[in-house]
Amino acid sequence: MSELDPFRTVGIAGRRSTIVLYEHSISPSPGCILSSDHIERRLAAILAADVAGSCRLIGIDEEGTLAQLKALRKTLFDPKITDHRGRIVKNTGDGALVEFGSVVDAVRCAVEIQRGMAEQNIDAPQGKQIELRIGIHVGDIIIDENDIFGDGVNIAVRLEGIAEPGGVCISDDAYRQIRGKVEIACDDMGPQPLKNIAEPMRV
Repeated sequence: MSELDPFRTVGIAGRRSTIVLYEHSISPSPGCILSSDHIERRLAAILAADVAGSCRLIGIDEEGTLAQLKALRKTLFDPKITDHRGRIVKNTGDGALVEFGSVVDAVRCAVEIQRGMAEQNIDAPQGKQIELRIGIHVGDIIIDENDIFGDGVNIAVRLEGIAEPGGVCISDDAYRQIRGKVEIACDDMGPQPLKNIAEPMRV
């Protein structure tokens, strides 16, 4: 057998021989560049939340609205995210983007947040109630340092945009994962066109 043969048969007494492939090291050919760049991807449940009519609320009472939002984050939103093992990727003042490892956790978290918001609004003056819209999707995302990107993120944000104030809008992909696991009443809205998303998304 040639010394440079990349294939070698190894025989072990009492066992069948094993083929070892490419025992010799392989060096890149001249002019070949091996890139060290690596795009990290993973499957995740993404929750996008935003305050409905935030510009109007801030216009009515800027300091009071900002103080309310800060208090809601501290006493309701952030603790619920932590309870359900979510990671807040970014805060926008009147909204947030959150990553979960489980769609079930994401939906349960959203439901509890909306129930808590409804209770907070019982004693709030008419016109000054703070209501959240929440969108949830499960899909492939790209991780870049502490930020996330990709269709999985974009769809969650677009779903939040079509959700009713005080409601949760979830994609059909997410619903299939929670069916029979989360006790919530869902309305089938059918395929919905979403901005900058190529195909209509069933929600």
